[in-house]
Amino acid sequence: MTQQKLSLRRPLAILGAAVVGLAAVLTVSAPASAHHPVISGTACKITSGTDKGKYEVKWTVANSERDWDAVVENVTSPSRTAITNIVVGAKLPKLSSNKPALSGVQIVPANKDRHLTIKAFWDKPREDVTKTQTEKARDIGNCPTTPTSPTPTPTKPPTPTPSATTPTPTPPVTTPPSTPPATTPPATTPPASPTPTPPVVVPEPGEPTFELQETCDKLTFLIENPADGIAFTVTLTSEKGVVKELKAEPGKTTSVSFDAYAGLKVTPSAEGVTDETVAWTAPNDCGGAGGGSDDELALTGAAAGGIAGGAAVLLAIGVVLFLVFRRRRVRFTA
Repeated sequence: MTQQKLSLRRPLAILGAAVVGLAAVLTVSAPASAHHPVISGTACKITSGTDKGKYEVKWTVANSERDWDAVVENVTSPSRTAITNIVVGAKLPKLSSNKPALSGVQIVPANKDRHLTIKAFWDKPREDVTKTQTEKARDIGNCPTTPTSPTPTPTKPPTPTPSATTPTPTPPVTTPPSTPPATTPPATTPPASPTPTPPVVVPEPGEPTFELQETCDKLTFLIENPADGIAFTVTLTSEKGVVKELKAEPGKTTSVSFDAYAGLKVTPSAEGVTDETVAWTAPNDCGGAGGGSDDELALTGAAAGGIAGGAAVLLAIGVVLFLVFRRRRVRFTA
């Protein structure tokens, strides 16, 4: 009786492709995770004046990096009220420069969240890094008030009582001058310089996340749109002419599926932009549909490269849909 030897080439090839993909992800994401804007803030309630009942928030934004300057790319606040000094284009100095961090003051209504979101950009020689950070201001109670000093009431000196033996002095006779004295014109106060209007914070909508799922019987396209995103539609067309629409709605995750079969190809397009065709590939655990059998050859290096190719297709779909989304974004002003 002859025993058939099991080949390790197929599982080793799959394991190698997984290790290479994981290393690539860690290489790309590790540097970016260390960079971030450092945000801190304190909020106190205003108890007097025209802004009584509102909150005065004092923000400070610093740079997490010691050797690299950063630039503020976006400033977002739920109240959409102006913040002094912390604006788009402002520079975040590196820690080694010993320069002060950005600081600003914001007046926020009582019914609005006291949050601040900063998107910063680092222009480095080998890579560009972008990071967004959100922080909430710490409530410190009522704002301090400046005490006013009372005005002292002057006391009236006592009137002297003339004595009977004291002669009354005769006032001296003065001769008026022949020419009136020259009068000095009053000094004029220059007009005050107008107070510059602080820049308006222009929040930008959130960005969607795209995903492609392949199962033994379905090819599914998904879009996760954040609550502050913009609604848009992507048209999906198969090689047989079947057309389906994937509508992205703010705050929801939507999906569209095609029944899988050999030769299925789907082309996404939106707003006149057409992406590369996505071909369905059966997963390895689908048996005869695409997973193969024991009589088939072991997975080779070329086949393992197809796994990485599938990841590239996912990236291409995300890029074209992201470009369409950026074209349709809407800007709000306070």
